[in-house]
Amino acid sequence: MNAAAQYEARPANPGWLKRAEAWLDERGRPAWIVAMVLGFIVFWPIGLALLAYMIWSKRMFGKSCRTRSNASSSANAYRQGFNAMRPSGNAAFDAYKMDTLRRLEDEQKSFEEFLQRLREARDKAEFDQFMDERSRAPRETADEDRKEDA
Repeated sequence: MNAAAQYEARPANPGWLKRAEAWLDERGRPAWIVAMVLGFIVFWPIGLALLAYMIWSKRMFGKSCRTRSNASSSANAYRQGFNAMRPSGNAAFDAYKMDTLRRLEDEQKSFEEFLQRLREARDKAEFDQFMDERSRAPRETADEDRKEDA
């Protein structure tokens, strides 16, 4: 079956149920849950029917409705990330790309070292504050004891 035959097999004007299903699928699982709750509020068999349909079609416990429609686009984006690492065939561009990536890795390493120094400085300041408060407490109690004795 070719693409033209598949296109002809689809109805030209889908019914209101199919349009409603497509509309809810575009908005994802929360829209289905809201529709189900509203169905229970309006007339409980409607809510029950929506719940049964969501479980039967695996919309409730499966992956999100939105990820089903975007699965091919996310797979393409995933593959394109790996295409960035392949050589382009142009030696000058590949050298420039490798130099830029090396420079970015060096900057990332420098930044991580900077963050580590900041964490160590913060930890040292907090520890010094703790030690000052700890040594101040015995001095204050000793001063209070001397005042009481006098």
